[in-house]
Amino acid sequence: MNEALAYVVAQRMERTAAALRKNNMEAYCVKTADEVVPLVKTLLAEGATVGAGGSMTLEECGVMDLLRSGAYHFLDRGAPGLTPEDIGKIYRQIFSADCYFASANAVTEAGEILNVDGNANRVAAITFGPASVILVVGSNKIVKDLAAADARVKAVAAPANAKRLSCKTPCAVTGQCENCQSPGRICCTYVLHRYQRVPGRIKVILVGQELGY
Repeated sequence: MNEALAYVVAQRMERTAAALRKNNMEAYCVKTADEVVPLVKTLLAEGATVGAGGSMTLEECGVMDLLRSGAYHFLDRGAPGLTPEDIGKIYRQIFSADCYFASANAVTEAGEILNVDGNANRVAAITFGPASVILVVGSNKIVKDLAAADARVKAVAAPANAKRLSCKTPCAVTGQCENCQSPGRICCTYVLHRYQRVPGRIKVILVGQELGY
């Protein structure tokens, strides 16, 4: 990223971070994905019980490797050999975790966080349960307003994730939302976080590069 564009992105991140703080959330700005794990280590006590939602962002910046390092009690829904019943049990255990990790589908410059789920386990844990929530968000997910956030989900996040997960949905074929009624639909539950009642429970790490979908 050239200097001029990096400046524009940094200013947008700072505006968004300030808005998130006004909405009773903690916000941090880092330039690159390499800075995410060192920051996370300062926010998370060793031995903490942690969970995570499915996220390319967390994979790309090394957070998933950190959680699987053995330094934490990781409720890993992606561990090999798990049955659907095992995974369902982990989903429920996560509500009592010390910390939950995820990304966001979009964050507005007004400090609003939009997430869209199929099973709703991710949006549920972000909303209630874990004592702390850490969201890692690339600058590509920062948008002007809620209309842009919704458009981003339909044009980018949902189709890309449907393709990645080999979902049998129209968007996985056409690359855009078709407002389907498919059993495999992954955009069933929309949750908007405009304010956090518990000060600092939700922590957002904004990263000055493209991450995830």
